[in-house]
Amino acid sequence: MSSSRFTPSAASPASSAQNSPVDSDRLCARGLSCERDGRELFTGLDFQLPAGTALQVEGANGAGKSTLIRTLIGSASDYRGEILWRGRVFPGSLSSMRSELLYIGHHAGVRRGLSPLENLAWYGAAAEDAMAALDAVGLYGFEDTLCQQLSAGQNRRVALARLYLPAAPQLWILDEPLAALDVAGVESLESCMRGHLQRGGSVLLTSHQPVNIQPLVKVNLADFQPQESHLEAEYGV
Repeated sequence: MSSSRFTPSAASPASSAQNSPVDSDRLCARGLSCERDGRELFTGLDFQLPAGTALQVEGANGAGKSTLIRTLIGSASDYRGEILWRGRVFPGSLSSMRSELLYIGHHAGVRRGLSPLENLAWYGAAAEDAMAALDAVGLYGFEDTLCQQLSAGQNRRVALARLYLPAAPQLWILDEPLAALDVAGVESLESCMRGHLQRGGSVLLTSHQPVNIQPLVKVNLADFQPQESHLEAEYGV
């Protein structure tokens, strides 16, 4: 599916209560354009992210995927157009959105002087829940090892363990979450995301890899390049 809009069918895991006027499109962009270093990366981007739905942002390196992510979480403000959370426009709704957000970016974002168990405890996880989450990402036996002694891939899994904790926030924004995972790790994470959608959560992710979750909407930033970028790509001008 290549459309940037998805309307849940009657069989969608999102219930009618979750699809109330306020909640049906939790995160929404209207005519969004973003720049980096004075260069417009994409323009006129529209999408809607209903409850129980995942949206995969695609595009070549440099197309603006990470810039879009930073804009959506409020870390970048150089954009035109509108971003809405539960029907309210940014920046007025940004703090409300962040209170329901779980964001994992390119960098693991773990505290290297703490152990994996201590990192999850810092996020308020009970010891039993943290141990189960670390086991789910293949870190059983490393729970008390300082993160500074773990590999980059293991630190990435410490960050991803947050997705396996009970009562995770409703909105997940994940920048290349499948990167550096083996086959078993990818299958486990996809299963985790499917469960989140079935519980009425929402996922927005970037990925160069196929993602086996449904309902899934795909948006390719190449479809929203500025006109001059299209001309450069086609004619080399």
